[in-house]
Amino acid sequence: MNQITTIDLLRHGQPEGGRRYRGQIDDPLSAEGWQEMWVSVNGSPPTWQHIVSSPLIRCHAFAAALGDRLGIPVTRDQRLREVGFGAWEGHTADELRAQDPQVIARFYRDPVTHRPAGAEPLQDFSDRVSAAFQDMLGQYRGQHLLVVTHAGVIRATLTHVLNAPLGAMYRMSIATASITRIRVDGERPPTVMFSGRTGGVSPVPEAPVQPSR
Repeated sequence: MNQITTIDLLRHGQPEGGRRYRGQIDDPLSAEGWQEMWVSVNGSPPTWQHIVSSPLIRCHAFAAALGDRLGIPVTRDQRLREVGFGAWEGHTADELRAQDPQVIARFYRDPVTHRPAGAEPLQDFSDRVSAAFQDMLGQYRGQHLLVVTHAGVIRATLTHVLNAPLGAMYRMSIATASITRIRVDGERPPTVMFSGRTGGVSPVPEAPVQPSR
């Protein structure tokens, strides 16, 4: 009998400072972001057996709070941090367009070639995320895993699973505090069950907007 491995990828909620190309800047979640995250994990009975998180605080603080509440272990994986955006980090799209009106359009048309100055190469980013995903499939085989991470990491994982071209990575919309589910049953390649779901998939006990400790 084949063992089924289920991986739920949860994007963090809204960080302090609002929407911007944050990359690896370590901003915490805002009060709104905490609320978004608790809402996202409230739904059908919880079956997660382990949580793996990006080391950045906007992911790991919630992962730790949820792990405490559910009584399940939490592991940080450095490979799950967001892509490095180089010179764009900390800037809004409007700020970047004010310097060059076409810079955002060029990036989304060809994110492989038109990288921000000093940004992590997209192939390097894809390779580290793909390695983390494959390691999780081996280490947590037959389990239901929650991965708390970033939009870029989720896009890179979906690109890997779907065997899509690297340049298609930013054609996927990943909402804040949304969940994407991937299932592996041993007979077929990994299957995307759904993507970008919000509003609750697994209930947890009543929780404050932010952890009390």
